[in-house]
Amino acid sequence: MEHIGALPGAPHNRRGEQMSLIDELEELEQRAREMIEGAETAEKLEAARVALMGRKGEITGLMRMMGKITPEERPVLGKRANEMRRMAETLLNARMQEMKRAAVRELMATEAVDITLPGARPHIGHAHLINQIIEEIEDVFCGIGYTVEKGPQVESSWYNFTALNAPLDHPSRSARDTFYVRDNAPGTAAHPEEHAHGESDVLLRTQTSGVQVHTMETQEPPIYMIAPGRVYRPDTADACHLPQFHQVEGLVVDKGITFGDLKGTLDYFVKCMFGEDRATRYRPHFFPFTEPSCEVDVSCGVCGGEGCPFCKHSGWIEILGAGMVDPNVL
Repeated sequence: MEHIGALPGAPHNRRGEQMSLIDELEELEQRAREMIEGAETAEKLEAARVALMGRKGEITGLMRMMGKITPEERPVLGKRANEMRRMAETLLNARMQEMKRAAVRELMATEAVDITLPGARPHIGHAHLINQIIEEIEDVFCGIGYTVEKGPQVESSWYNFTALNAPLDHPSRSARDTFYVRDNAPGTAAHPEEHAHGESDVLLRTQTSGVQVHTMETQEPPIYMIAPGRVYRPDTADACHLPQFHQVEGLVVDKGITFGDLKGTLDYFVKCMFGEDRATRYRPHFFPFTEPSCEVDVSCGVCGGEGCPFCKHSGWIEILGAGMVDPNVL
C-alpha cells in the first residue's frame, strides 16, 4: 500500500517510517476516546470537541485527506473515517448527557427537598392598614379581658340615637348628618318612632355606640367589650373627613367601676398603641350617652409635646371621647 500522507503530528515507528493510515486511524480513535471520556468539565469537553471536530481538528483533517489517497484505498479509509466521526459525535453527546445527569444528582444532594412536607403557601399582598390598626387595638383590649362585639351597619334610629339618650330633635339626627335609608315597611323596625321631620326609622349607623345597647340587651353584667366597625356620615371628603370611616367603641358594666378605672384603662391603651413615652390629657366635654364626659388627647409624637404644625402648636392630638355611661342608657 502506498503512503500518500499521514495525519498531522502522526507518530513514526522505530524504523522512521510513517505508520499506515489504518494504524493512524486506530491510534486516533483511541486518543479520541481518552480525550472525551477524560473530560471532567463542560469546558474540557468543548475543548476535546474542537480538537477533534473543529476546523483544524484531527478528524476533520482526516476527512480532508480522502482526496489525496489512491482510489483503491479510498472506500475502506472513507468508511473508517466516517465511522470514527460518528463515534466521536456519539461519545461527545453521551458524555455531555452524563455530565448533566451528574450535575442534577449533585444539586438534588445539596438542595434536597422533602416533597412529603406541605408546601409553603405564598402570601399575596398584605392586610390593609386600617385592618392592621383594628387588630392591634383588639389585641390590647383582649389582653386585659375584653371581648370583641359586632353589630349591624344598617341600624334603626332607636339603637343609633334614642337608646343612647339623644332626643328626637338632636342635631345629629338631621339628614345633613345622617344617611337615612328608605323604609319599605314603615313601623316594622324594632322600636318604631315618630321623627321630628319625618325621617326614616332605618339608617346607616353614624357610630358604633349602638353595639353597646345590643350587647346590654343580650348579655348579663359584668360586661367588658369593645366594638370596632365602619360608620357613615355625609361629610365632605377632605384631609380630616370621609363619608365612611372607622370607630372603636368600648363599654364596661360592672360593680365598683369609677372614672379612675376609665382613666387607667385609657392610659394603658395609649401607651400600648403610641408608646411608653406618650402622655394623656382629659378635658371636660358633653356627650348625651355619658355623664361625666371628657375628650382624651395624646401628646404629640412629632414634637414630643413642644408644639408643631402637626398638633397645631398645642402639643396634643385629640383621639377619642369617653365618659361614664349615662344612667338613662343603662
